[in-house]
Amino acid sequence: MQLEVGAILEGKITGVKKFGAFVALPGGKTGMVHISEVSNSFIEDLSTVLSEGQEVKVKVLSIAEDGKIALSIKRTLPPEPRPNRGGPRSGQRGGRSDAPRVWQPKAAAPQGEMSFEDMMAKFKSQSEEKISDLKRVTENRRGGGYSRRR
Repeated sequence: MQLEVGAILEGKITGVKKFGAFVALPGGKTGMVHISEVSNSFIEDLSTVLSEGQEVKVKVLSIAEDGKIALSIKRTLPPEPRPNRGGPRSGQRGGRSDAPRVWQPKAAAPQGEMSFEDMMAKFKSQSEEKISDLKRVTENRRGGGYSRRR
C-alpha cells in the first residue's frame, strides 16, 4: 500500500514517549504523532491520553526522504466550535475584530486612593511591559535573533 500525504488511516499505537507516539500503519510502516499533533488542548503527559495497543485514526502530514512519516491525530478530529465573542454582527457591543492587536494600558485605579509608592510601582510595571512588547516586535522584524553589525 502506497502512503500519500493527506491520507487518513487507522493505526495502532506501538509506543508512547514524552515527545510523541509511534503508530503502526497498514503495510508494515510506522509513523510518529508529535505531542503537539495529538489534541487541540494542552497535554502535559502523553501517557494519560494514549496507550500502547490503542487504535487511532491518523492523518499523514509528511513523508521524509529518509522514510520518516509524520502523523496527526488532531487533524482527523472535527473542528472545535469557536465561541461567539459578541462581534458587531451579533448585535452585542464590545466584540473583538480581526484588526491587529495594539497595546492598551490596563484600566487605571482611581489615583486618589494610591500611595506614591503604588503609583511608582504601577508606572514601572507598565514601562517594563511596553519595553518588552517593543523588543518582541523589533526582534520579530529582524528575524528573531541578535545580529552583530560591523
